[in-house]
Amino acid sequence: MKYETFCVDYHPHTAAMAVAAAEKANELDAKGYKVLSFTVTNSGKGIILAEKSGETA
Repeated sequence: MKYETFCVDYHPHTAAMAVAAAEKANELDAKGYKVLSFTVTNSGKGIILAEKSGETA
C-alpha cells in the first residue's frame, strides 16, 4: 500500500494539536513515510495522509 492514513487523538486547543501533529509527523518520518497532507476534523482529531518512501502505485 503506497498511501496510508494516521490519526492524531483529540486535542481541543490549537497549540496542543500542532505539537501532536509535529510529533506524529516526526515519528512517521523516522519510519520512512513522507507526510502529504494533514487535516483537523470538527471533532478535534487530526488525520495525516502519508506515503511510504520508495513504494510505487
